[in-house]
Amino acid sequence: MGKTILITGASRGFGKIWAKAFLKRGDKVAATARNLETLNDLVEEFGDSILPIKLDVNNREKVFAAVKKAKNHFGVIDVLINNAGYGLFGTIEETTEKEARDQIETNVFGLLWASQAVLPFMRAQGHGHIVQVSSVLGIVTLPVLGIYNASKFAVEGLSETLASEVAAFGIKVTLVEPNGFSTDWAGASAVATTPMKEYEKVRSDFQAGLTDDIFGNPEATPEAILKLIDSPNPPLRLFLGKIALPWVKQVTTARLETWDSWREVADKAHGK
Repeated sequence: MGKTILITGASRGFGKIWAKAFLKRGDKVAATARNLETLNDLVEEFGDSILPIKLDVNNREKVFAAVKKAKNHFGVIDVLINNAGYGLFGTIEETTEKEARDQIETNVFGLLWASQAVLPFMRAQGHGHIVQVSSVLGIVTLPVLGIYNASKFAVEGLSETLASEVAAFGIKVTLVEPNGFSTDWAGASAVATTPMKEYEKVRSDFQAGLTDDIFGNPEATPEAILKLIDSPNPPLRLFLGKIALPWVKQVTTARLETWDSWREVADKAHGK
């Protein structure tokens, strides 16, 4: 039996690729985008199976209205995929207040509003799956992406907590954590700060590490996402790509070694 999926940020990249994969196998999709023209090709190919919804996830009222529209149209929302978001490139010192607030507003609050909006419907139907598109940068970090890193760390904490709160209602939560992929996330979708000359070496070192071999092919990801939403026991976290998990293991091992080396100091601070 097909599923009904609401996916935000479906105009391009992962969102559009996954929406098309769902539709091709017979699922129903409510797809949100700021510009509905980006969804015209899917509407032409799949007709009534797709419900395009114009949405800016920064507007909480409109997010709730969009989720309600999807529920009223299809009668059920089995899966919510919070995919809307973008990258902010720039060092911490370079970042303006507006750039920082806009990044958190979209990547964190937009995801929060959609999660809140869908929960009453999922609780009432006794099942649901909320898939949060996070990033490996929600567990480890890179320079020049500090506010983006922070936004995804927030998504990690929010979603892990949410999973523990809604499990009794039959609602699952999964954090999808891709490494770099060849989408336009770092291109047209991205925002860059005004550079300071003091950070030229930091930026050049960062750019030097962006070799083609570390980027995955986004067209290869639908199989993993389909398996995820079809699983009766989906994981809390799913890494996408060959780089993410080995990197996290390496960083976590180093962290544990450092923490253990300070164990005596930590224990004494307990006071008992």
